[in-house]
Amino acid sequence: MIYIYNCYGGTHSSSLASAVHLKKLPADRIPTREEILNTDYFNKLTYKDMGRIIYRGTDDEGNKVFTVGRGTSRVLIPCIKNLITLLHEECGLEEKVVLSNMSPAVPPAMTVGGFFSRGLHIHFIGVPLLVIGAKEAYMRIVELVARTREMAKASDVQVLVLENDK
Repeated sequence: MIYIYNCYGGTHSSSLASAVHLKKLPADRIPTREEILNTDYFNKLTYKDMGRIIYRGTDDEGNKVFTVGRGTSRVLIPCIKNLITLLHEECGLEEKVVLSNMSPAVPPAMTVGGFFSRGLHIHFIGVPLLVIGAKEAYMRIVELVARTREMAKASDVQVLVLENDK
């Protein structure tokens, strides 16, 4: 199975989600500021990285975990779903793929922090807001990762898209 966590920039909530999924961050407590800031790719990607599917690791069940930033595109995830469906139907791909949206977990502090840090490069304002937002969102992200894994195991569709709206 392949998991692809997605959000606006692919650098905040989906970075945290992939780290939780891969057990690089704890699921039983909110991580420290240092743990958050040391998460792979956290606050490191730029606008040029949007749409780039980034391998994050292999989980404890042998599943590959990726992330992607979708930006403002409303067509990227449907396009990925259609491409994977095509690969299943025309090329014999058998791997189940799960696309899980982390954006519903993002609080205003993370949005504003990301804008200041990644968009305007004003890190002294953006980074503290990102850490506040990450801590605020963290247990919801843990919940969404657990739900993603459960839904993936329970579903019999080859391409599962989870919007995680509530």
